Amino acid sequence: MLRSLNTRAALIVTLSAAGILMVTMGARQSLGLFVSPLNTSTGLGIATISFALAVGQFMWGAIQPVAGAFADRYGAAKVLVWGLVILALGSALTPFMGSGIGLVVSLGLLSAMGSGAGSFSVLIGAAAQRLPVEARGTASGVINAGGSFGQFVFAPVLQKLIQSIGWMGAMWSLALMTLAALPLIRVLVDPRHATHHHGAHEDAGLWRTVRQAMGDRSYLLLHAGFFTCGFHIAFLVTHLPGEVDLCGLPPTVASWSLAIIGLSNIVGSLYAGASVSRYRSKYVLAAMYASRALLVAIYLMAPKTALTFYLFAAGLGFTWLATVPPTAAIVGKLFGIRYLGTLFGLTLLSHQIGGFLGAWLGGIAITEFGDFSWMWYADMALAAMAAVVNLPIREAPVLRPAAQPA
Repeated sequence: MLRSLNTRAALIVTLSAAGILMVTMGARQSLGLFVSPLNTSTGLGIATISFALAVGQFMWGAIQPVAGAFADRYGAAKVLVWGLVILALGSALTPFMGSGIGLVVSLGLLSAMGSGAGSFSVLIGAAAQRLPVEARGTASGVINAGGSFGQFVFAPVLQKLIQSIGWMGAMWSLALMTLAALPLIRVLVDPRHATHHHGAHEDAGLWRTVRQAMGDRSYLLLHAGFFTCGFHIAFLVTHLPGEVDLCGLPPTVASWSLAIIGLSNIVGSLYAGASVSRYRSKYVLAAMYASRALLVAIYLMAPKTALTFYLFAAGLGFTWLATVPPTAAIVGKLFGIRYLGTLFGLTLLSHQIGGFLGAWLGGIAITEFGDFSWMWYADMALAAMAAVVNLPIREAPVLRPAAQPA
């Protein structure tokens, strides 16, 4: 599965990017654990806190094309350094925020912009510029798995810190963990690890390429599917702890469910990265989205026990962020890698518009109706729609290596 990363330089680039994503995604995907203690401490209400996190979902996506464009033009190093510093600042300031506006600033703007600047669009774009064509699919899977591993590590660690030193101490600890990733940036952008392999359609210029992409039906269909992915993930990462609480189960079930999602997605991300070299990415995406609709339906019919949540988390985790490698692969096939950071960043913006709605509407649902039933139904419907809209995407067949003569 990792045979294409057969040089030391390729492996170093890939693992450095994966390590940075482990920190930024681990921090971001574990924020749902702070909702209940934040509400208890500040009395702001679940809806207000959910709105701040929903703004964060949107801003995480909105910063992606901007960060990708800066990285494409000026290099990834400066963007990544500023991203980690701003993420740490947002975490460090959150305990001092006692109002909804304050949480919007710290969690909705600073933390989200920082983690977004150190996320998929910049990291996958930077790695693609330094890797040969045959290694990019596998590398994107490994990088993506790094983000999932971060969720697996950060969720139980932060839950333990919340229980032992309080949510404020846990937030300050998170800021220090973020700054610890800064040395990996130098390793990632080291010129000794760079190999340049540009495609045939990469000289049109940034804005001309963006205009071409926004008029491409396949690119827009990809955005529509990724929108539903964002809705699904943001709803769960923000409100799964609340769902666990509604079922009368302890908070540790939520933290371990998030950890299991991350662990399962490591396998799913590696599989997805390998699959884009064997199958058309649009079919990989369609299968992933369809499986989500089926899993949610099974969950709704199952008894709400800890085991149910763990099995549900394992199933969902396999496709959680494993949609990233095939989505990035389609963008690269359509428009090349020269401006992959920008174009994939725009796709991630669509993802996070869905994320904003998933986080915010989840808070409204629990406030107005007392449970998340309508959110689960919406999640199923959107997942099924995403499976369908990916099928008409224009994508060339996968070229397989010629068979060696006997």
